[in-house]
Amino acid sequence: MKNVGEAQEAPIGAPQEFATGERSERSTRNRVARSILDHGPSTVADLAGRLGLTQAAVRRHLDALVADDVVQPREQRVYGARTRGRPAKVFALTDCGRDAFDQSYDKLAAEALRWIRQSAGGGAAGDEAVVAFARARIAAQAVAYRAAVDAAPPAERTQALAKALSADGYAATARSAPLPQQGEQLCQHHCPVAHVAEQFPQLCEAETEIFSQLLGTHVQRLATIAHGDGVCTTFIPKNAPKTTPENHHNASASTAGRNPA
Repeated sequence: MKNVGEAQEAPIGAPQEFATGERSERSTRNRVARSILDHGPSTVADLAGRLGLTQAAVRRHLDALVADDVVQPREQRVYGARTRGRPAKVFALTDCGRDAFDQSYDKLAAEALRWIRQSAGGGAAGDEAVVAFARARIAAQAVAYRAAVDAAPPAERTQALAKALSADGYAATARSAPLPQQGEQLCQHHCPVAHVAEQFPQLCEAETEIFSQLLGTHVQRLATIAHGDGVCTTFIPKNAPKTTPENHHNASASTAGRNPA
């Protein structure tokens, strides 16, 4: 598969208008793929509205991206009460599509984690060693996250965390959770370690734990890119019990790193 945005030469002897048109098409196609990366699985109408394109133009670019195995169509996942009618079709990035957005060290990272597990003796001891590494890794990243969250008013802390995560390449957003849920959803539309987390869910679990610690409340991981969902989604309940440093490791243990659906 060609990387999203990879340049292609115009045929020899082609007029300048042809080459310019080809570059324009590639540029728009990249914008469509990037919009799906930044916002998660999207309908044709979503993409047309965000990018200022007609729905017919969006469909044409999506057809090309599907043919290149960059995106794939799927039924829209519905959280909470379903409405009447068939769910809208959404388009999500494939593994190949995500690979085009810089995930080149997955193999090395997975091998390093396997070495850590084996060096600790494998089994339960090996798994604990991986957990210790995952927690240390996210704790180091979370220094900047904590500064952003602590500086924000209580009502804006989830949004502040989303902005801090986006600065680290997670393309994160925060929004109100759909009814009947009462709270917020933290959505990460990109995960730099998604392929590694497929093999080592401890990475997802440690991340969920640190979110609970940073926000000072119980959180629940609803979905992860590593387990085939289009977006990593974490639910932050409104008026949930507050957590302390002593209990934050258990604050989200029930679903961390797993898709409970």
